[in-house]
Amino acid sequence: MYEKEKDLISTFLNGGMSRRTLIRRLGALGLTAASAGTLHNMMATRALAADFDWKKHSGKSIKLLLNKHPYTDAMIANLDTFKQLTGMDVSYDVFPEDVYFDKVTAALSSGSTEYDAFMTGAYMTWTYGPAGWIVDHNEWLNDPEKTNPHYNWSDMLEGVRKSCAWNGIPGGKLGSDDAKQWCIPWGYEQNNLTYNKAMFDKAGVAVPTNMDELIEAAAKVQAGNDGIYGIGVRGSRSWATIHPGFLSAYANFGEMDLTNDNGKLSAAMNTDGSKAFHAKWVKMIQESGASDWSTHTWYQVGTDLGAGKSGMIFDADILGYFMNGGDNAMAGQLAYAPFAANPDAKAPTPNIWIWSLAMSKFSKDLDATWYFMQWASGPEHALFGARQMDFVDPVRNTVWQDEMFQEKLNKSYPGYVDMYKTSAPGASIKFTPQPLFFDLTTEWAAMLQRMVAKEIPVDEGLDQLADSMNGQLSEAGLR
Repeated sequence: MYEKEKDLISTFLNGGMSRRTLIRRLGALGLTAASAGTLHNMMATRALAADFDWKKHSGKSIKLLLNKHPYTDAMIANLDTFKQLTGMDVSYDVFPEDVYFDKVTAALSSGSTEYDAFMTGAYMTWTYGPAGWIVDHNEWLNDPEKTNPHYNWSDMLEGVRKSCAWNGIPGGKLGSDDAKQWCIPWGYEQNNLTYNKAMFDKAGVAVPTNMDELIEAAAKVQAGNDGIYGIGVRGSRSWATIHPGFLSAYANFGEMDLTNDNGKLSAAMNTDGSKAFHAKWVKMIQESGASDWSTHTWYQVGTDLGAGKSGMIFDADILGYFMNGGDNAMAGQLAYAPFAANPDAKAPTPNIWIWSLAMSKFSKDLDATWYFMQWASGPEHALFGARQMDFVDPVRNTVWQDEMFQEKLNKSYPGYVDMYKTSAPGASIKFTPQPLFFDLTTEWAAMLQRMVAKEIPVDEGLDQLADSMNGQLSEAGLR
């Protein structure tokens, strides 16, 4: 069965046929896209096994701690491939995000050996790494006896890969030559615009290309459509309010969270440029944001867009992706655009969130765990997730170049690929790595709430915020 199909895929894997030709010929043989993807994945896995001893840890078991997420769903759907490839067994616990990170902290801080690897954000490793809870993955990446020759570490997007590496020195540059690779990128999120095309058309609004246009567009789309608000952005008292659209726009103007003077950190949000930006952001929310903006998290921003309650969001591109499908009322009506807040900027420079994988320092078998790590973050699984599941945004250049993946996006997610191509070169973490990250950014979000509520003028609020942050930095010996 499938002998002809196998021959075609074998020819493709050996470089004798283009992907487009392969798809056309498989279709002519009556193979569905899903079946073709499964067969291709199986044969690619067999080819992978030819050059590396994937069975070295056969019979061993590892356990994962995972966040409930489409990336997790894609991994679980393909997990039998790993088990067949390695002869290893994998068990896992999955928790919703509102409790997930507490579960991780509890496991790591107690030195628990229950979990071998876990999902994490790069920001969290600024705590986990210096605490000695996770490993420097360079030890395994640089060992040809432990890492298969097709892993292709350099295929990872540079800005994403470097954003997951830090030397542990407060204020140290991410991705420096002496950086430790605290986690392995898995999937990430750029922050750009997702907008309701029908609402924009009804209001006669063009897609905004800078901050002033964004404020104007939000007001016009709100005025031109009954019962909606213009733009969704996060507003809860959390670090997660600062990192998506807000910091992406802020950094595009060249503004910083902290300055670093020979290892001494100082707050930088009370500059003239920062105050001007904050004034515009606050005005946008006051005029065109949700009435309950101060409660909005990722979830509320997304669900309001999907339900047709907002005209657009400036948030994670994958949030807009998810809202354009499923049973969302606005499924099929959303479109995507890159966004550079600064009219003088050459391109967008989105701050990013990176879902990553990390090995616990307390794993009972790090070498066996690394076999899972390299498979889960490798090109074969990434292609499976991108083509057949909702594994966006992948962190590998080769996956973004894949025709099947691009065709999938272009068919149902207009503008998504172009948005990615425009934004990816400037995409990286824009925060300064340091141990007070969560405390300082949460305080920043709280001050933003006060300014939007008109409890304090923008200039005064930012001066107070900088003074408070500088005091905390001094107490921690960082200033």
